[in-house]
Amino acid sequence: MSDQVILFDTTLRDGEQALAASLSVNEKLQIARALERMGIDIIEAGFPVSSPGDFDSVRQIAATIKNSRICALSRAVQGDIDAAAQALNIADQFRIHTFISTSDIHVESKLKRDFSQVLEMATGAIKYARKFTDDVEFSCEDAGRTPIDNLCRMVEEAIKAGARTVNIPDTVGYTSPSEFGGIITNLFERVPNIHQAVISVHCHDDLGLSVANSIAALEAGARQVEGTINGIGERAGNAALEEIIMILKTRQDRFGLHCNANPTEIYRTSQQVSQLCNMPIQSNKAIVGTNAFSHSSGIHQDGVLKSQNTYEIMTPESIGLVRNTLNLTSRSGRHVIKHRMAELGYRDSDFDLDVLYERFLELADKKGQVFDYDLEALLFFENQKEADAHFQLRQLNVQAGSNHFATGSVELQIGDQIVAEAATGNGPVDSVYRAIERATGQHIEIQGFDIGAQGGGHDALGKVDVTAEFEGRTFHGMGLSTDIVEASAQALIRIYNLIHRQQQINAEKSKRAMEEV
Repeated sequence: MSDQVILFDTTLRDGEQALAASLSVNEKLQIARALERMGIDIIEAGFPVSSPGDFDSVRQIAATIKNSRICALSRAVQGDIDAAAQALNIADQFRIHTFISTSDIHVESKLKRDFSQVLEMATGAIKYARKFTDDVEFSCEDAGRTPIDNLCRMVEEAIKAGARTVNIPDTVGYTSPSEFGGIITNLFERVPNIHQAVISVHCHDDLGLSVANSIAALEAGARQVEGTINGIGERAGNAALEEIIMILKTRQDRFGLHCNANPTEIYRTSQQVSQLCNMPIQSNKAIVGTNAFSHSSGIHQDGVLKSQNTYEIMTPESIGLVRNTLNLTSRSGRHVIKHRMAELGYRDSDFDLDVLYERFLELADKKGQVFDYDLEALLFFENQKEADAHFQLRQLNVQAGSNHFATGSVELQIGDQIVAEAATGNGPVDSVYRAIERATGQHIEIQGFDIGAQGGGHDALGKVDVTAEFEGRTFHGMGLSTDIVEASAQALIRIYNLIHRQQQINAEKSKRAMEEV
C-alpha cells in the first residue's frame, strides 16, 4: 500500500456553502491559486449545476490551474454530471465527483427509495460519468451511519462500475475515531475489489472529531483525505487540512505517511481564505491561530528561550509564518519591492508591479515605513478590485465633531459619469454611507460591520468587512486603508459592484429565457 496521502481540498465547494455571502469568480481564483501553490492534489472547485456563477467559477478555475487536478461535484443525476463535464472539459485532466446517500435514514426519509434503487442510481451515475473521464470519485453520503453490510456492497459495486476513488464521509460528524477507523478496516477486510480504488474520507466536525477521525482512517488504510482550509464548512465545519498536513509532517515517525503539500504556504493560504471568506480564525486555533506560537507563562517563556523545542513541536517558519521586517520606505525603488515579494514567496505573475508599487508609495507616504504584512495586504486588496468596476470611489471628505452631526461627501465614478453627493449622519461612516446611497440610488441593508487591523502597531492598516442584504441575497465587501472611513467606503463600494454584476447576470439570464420562448 502506498504511503502517500492524497490531499483533496473542498474549501471552494463545501467550505463556500457555509458562507454568508458567495465568493466571486475572482475570489475563488485567488483561493485556487493559493491551494495550487500549497501543493494540494485535488481542488473541488464547485457544484456546477447549482448556479451559472458556480459553473463559470469551475470553468475558469479549470482553465487556470495546471498543477492541481480540478474536480466538480454532482448528484447521481445525468444533468448534474453533464454540467460538471461541460464546466471541466477545458482542462487536460479532471475529476467528476458524484454522490448519493446510503444510510437508512437518508435513503428512506430523504430519497424515499429502497437501498437497491439507490445502488442502481449510484452505479448508473458512475458509468455515465466515465463517459467523460476515467477519474470518477463516488461518495457514500452519511457513510458513518450506514449499515456496514450495505456500505460494503455499495463500495464493491461502485468500484465495479468504474469509480477510481470511493469516499467514505462522516457527513454529520457522528462517529468516534475508533469507530470510524473500524469502518475503514471492515471495508478493507470485506470488499474483495477494494484495492482497485483509492479509499477517501471526508469528516465533519460536529463533535470536534473530524481531524481525529481522518487520522484514524488513514491508519486503517485510507489514502485520500478531504477537508478545507481553516476547517470551514457546513455547520461546525470540515476537517482542517492544515492540521492534517502538519500532523503527518510532525509525526511522520508515528504514521509513516507523507503528502505533497508545501507546509510553508499554510499560513499565507489560511490568512487569504479567512479574509476572502470573512471567516475570522479563533486565536487558539491549532497551527494557524494567533496564539499557536505565543507563550504567556513565565515557565514556558523561559523554556523556549533556552531551547525552542521545550514547548514548540514545530516552528512558525515551518508553516510560512515569517518575522516581519521594517525595511521599506518611500525611497525604496521598484526593484526592491519586486525582490521583497520574491522573498515572501510570490511570483512575478502573482501581481502587477506597477500597480503594487503605486499603492506602496501612497502607503509609505502615510506611514513612513512599510512592513512585509503591509505589502501582502496591498496585494490582497489589489486582487480584490475588479478592473471593470462599475462604481469607483474618486474621493471623500468628512466633517465630524463630538457635539455635531457628521457630514460626508463623496465623488463616485459610475460607469462613464462622475456623481457627487453629500449627506449627514450620526457619525463619519454613517454620513459617508448615506452619501454613497444617494449617489448610487440604491438602498441596501447593512447586516454586519467589522473593523480590524491588518498588521500591528498604532499605524496598522485598518480593515473593514461589511455584509449587506439586497433583494434577498447577502453580499460581502472588504476595504483596506490607513483611514478607517476610507476603508469603510471601499467595502461598501465593493458590495455595490457585486450587486451590479449580479444584476447583469440576471438580465442576461432573462434575455436568454425570452429568446428560448
